[in-house]
Amino acid sequence: MHVTVEVAGGDTHEVDLEEPTYADCAKAVGYSPHEVSVLVDGRPVPEDQPVETDRVTVLRMVRGG
Repeated sequence: MHVTVEVAGGDTHEVDLEEPTYADCAKAVGYSPHEVSVLVDGRPVPEDQPVETDRVTVLRMVRGG
């Protein structure tokens, strides 16, 4: 499946994945699913769900103190 993965505030990547989950989209652009949230149409989706769209946004979570 061909998916466009946009990293919020960063680059956009075109990836080809076989039967991907949303976590696979995050991994394909170099992020652990534990450090990002994957969004479809601006809404978070469960990382273990199969991808049902051709465009997702990866939002990096910020930690601070």
